Amino acid sequence: MAFLAMALATLLSGSTVVPAVDYAQTGNWLCRPGRKDVCAADLALTVVDSRNASRVERGPNRGPDAVDCFYVYPTVSLDPGGNSDLTPDRSEREMTEAQFAPFRSVCRTFAPLYRQVTLTALRKGLGGGANPGDFDLAYADVRAAWQHYLAHDNHGRPFVLIGHSQGSSLLKRLVTEEIDGKPVQRQLLSAILPGTAVLVPPGRDVGGDFRTIPLCRRDAQIGCVMSWASYRDTVPPPSNAVFGVSRRPGLVAGCTNPARLDGGEAPLDARFGAPWWRGGVAQYQRPATGWSVAGKPIVTRYVAVPGMLSGRCVTSAVASHLAVRVARTALSETVAGTATIGDAAYPDWGFHVVDVAIVQGDLLHRVADQYGAYRRRAR
Repeated sequence: MAFLAMALATLLSGSTVVPAVDYAQTGNWLCRPGRKDVCAADLALTVVDSRNASRVERGPNRGPDAVDCFYVYPTVSLDPGGNSDLTPDRSEREMTEAQFAPFRSVCRTFAPLYRQVTLTALRKGLGGGANPGDFDLAYADVRAAWQHYLAHDNHGRPFVLIGHSQGSSLLKRLVTEEIDGKPVQRQLLSAILPGTAVLVPPGRDVGGDFRTIPLCRRDAQIGCVMSWASYRDTVPPPSNAVFGVSRRPGLVAGCTNPARLDGGEAPLDARFGAPWWRGGVAQYQRPATGWSVAGKPIVTRYVAVPGMLSGRCVTSAVASHLAVRVARTALSETVAGTATIGDAAYPDWGFHVVDVAIVQGDLLHRVADQYGAYRRRAR
């Protein structure tokens, strides 16, 4: 009867009530600990050096049970509406497997499904039309998933928040409203928020978007945020750059290089979750092609390319960004060429599609360092 009354009231008012997602239902999660889901993928890694020699390294089965990672995937849904449904397509599954499954080696993995603003809606907005997506609906789902996780799964564990693009934007709002200055902040190891702008006053690491949570500047620093927007060093952010830009007077976008938090240029431990990234999101619309080295197919899901990439944070009149240098190797055009990454056609986006992949190994090291520091502090 209560449901019928609510439905009648909705009809009479002419408004639409969107039901909340029940995150007690395990089907509303892409990843949860102990399941055979996308985060249980084989983490074996093919390492390809600058001479095209390769070797396979077996991946770890699991990480410590005493630290959690909570992930919100970026804009990948190709559903036709403004917001996605809660049925995961190949795009959501493969992006989560590529970006987040490797964190299984350093933490327990939690990744909720959520009704994100779709690529369909984003393309309409970029084309000059009205974007029919509802970011408040997407955020309400992420907040509900977070609150369920805290109430039923966390049990006082330290945690890491991990996002990218839309996922990072939603997590930034979550940190602002649910964590910054709250008791639960004591459990925060770090918030990893690439592909969105975490704003700070010039020359400072805290005091803009977050009142008490600073940018990470040391490898074992805890309770901090890592954020960056990556562009090729030879194709810096143009005047219409989308990422690494502040639109609030008196504040700039923070930039942290996960490979060297204290500043300066450093090699990047890139680990690409092939083949999702190759060809960008269009890859989801055709069969996966895979790739090969010297005519030999690569059979692992993940590929490392040591020596190919390095990066440093740079501040220009346009943006604060991670400037990525691509070394000349036998694979560099295939893995990080302008046609592959897409920054030739979309210089305002830069290296956005591979923000996470280019520092995947570095992020795993940073989380491990932070957990070690947390344990030492707790003694």
